[in-house]
Amino acid sequence: MNFGIKFRVAALGLVVGLMGALIVLIMLLSNRQATELRAHLSQLDSESFGIAEYFKDTLREVSDKMLHYRTARDAASWKEFLDASHELDFWIDAQKPKLNTQREKDILQQIDTAYDDYLRNAQDLHAKTQSSDLQNVSPSNFTGPLAQSRRRLFDLGRDLAQAHFDLRNQLLAHANQTLARLRLSVLGLLTLLFIFGIALAVMVYRDMIMPLRVKLVESQALAERHEKLASLGLLAAGVAHEIRNPLTAIKAALFIQKKKLHSGSPERDNVEVVEREILRLERIVNDFLHFARPAEPELTTIAADLLLLESKHFFAPQLKKNNIQLNLEPSEPMRIRVDVAQLKQVLINLIQNAADSIGQDGKITLRARLDRKRLANREMPVVVLEVNDTGKGIPPEVEKRLFDPFFTTKENGTGLGLPIAARIVQKHGGELQYQTQVNHGTTFGIILPRVIE
Repeated sequence: MNFGIKFRVAALGLVVGLMGALIVLIMLLSNRQATELRAHLSQLDSESFGIAEYFKDTLREVSDKMLHYRTARDAASWKEFLDASHELDFWIDAQKPKLNTQREKDILQQIDTAYDDYLRNAQDLHAKTQSSDLQNVSPSNFTGPLAQSRRRLFDLGRDLAQAHFDLRNQLLAHANQTLARLRLSVLGLLTLLFIFGIALAVMVYRDMIMPLRVKLVESQALAERHEKLASLGLLAAGVAHEIRNPLTAIKAALFIQKKKLHSGSPERDNVEVVEREILRLERIVNDFLHFARPAEPELTTIAADLLLLESKHFFAPQLKKNNIQLNLEPSEPMRIRVDVAQLKQVLINLIQNAADSIGQDGKITLRARLDRKRLANREMPVVVLEVNDTGKGIPPEVEKRLFDPFFTTKENGTGLGLPIAARIVQKHGGELQYQTQVNHGTTFGIILPRVIE
């Protein structure tokens, strides 16, 4: 897996992780805000609402003591009223710093002023009561200004409680808006997390799992192919041995008969045809044996471009007759460990196939380049020897059977060139790969481990 795929998967995984962390953070923030809101509401209830309720309850007690004084009209009842009223007056002054809003503070200030009026009316009533007989104090003295100031105080108490409820409702509305925004944020992040999660799964499947599955299928197909090749190789070896001995006898007998015939006679011509076919059969038998029992490579460390240079010198004069250019691209120094004769055989086969694909008027390019590939189940630095041509390319129906033994599109081919080349490269611990496009040419690459000295 290359760095780009790793980077994309890591980046997408990081985004998914950050989104998950952000969702958790928002949920924790929501929980903290809810806890703070409950604490704030509890504080409001204990302060603002508690102040309003305490004021109304205490005002009722003070009013009850005033009514008791109106009935009893004794000094003890009046003293109880004064003590309770002064205590309430002191309490009102002490509550001003505890309120939360300006509206509540304004109402409490109005309560303070109205309560002063209430006490003043109570003092006036007490003075009249002390200076007159009970018959001269009319009921209106008890239900007039004093009753009005008391009702005013109760109304202000209700206003103070209503101010608290309004503030509470505002806080709840604000909290609901905040929670709604947080819910939308979490929902949006969950949607994005779902989308990015699917994208991550698709990317992991496409860039990591799918290639592994493809490699597994290819490995299985390669194992089956190797098994078939092994069986076919044993069969080919047996057949080749059985054919080689009769061929030797036929060739010897034909040589004796050829000496008895005159040059230019029809019989001599027929013998030469048979001789050519015997040579062709021998070549096929030798290919069979080479395919069935490939020789173990005798490895030597050489410069990679040396093989390409020797192949160029060998083929260039022949290809020039068909107006095919054979070029060797310059490359940086790199070394490989190979059996020179066997690798030359592979390169000769690939160059000959390229020339056959071009036919006339084209170009074959040889190059050596550095790369990193996976060989022997691990990634390593490699040298790629490439043979690129401008020929007709490989048709899809041929491409499917390209490395099958004995499959060929050439009139006199054996179908063993590429299978033998692939086995030689595998014996060197490498791979033979190709890229092709119909009417745009083909590139074969011999991938070999690089020698680092």
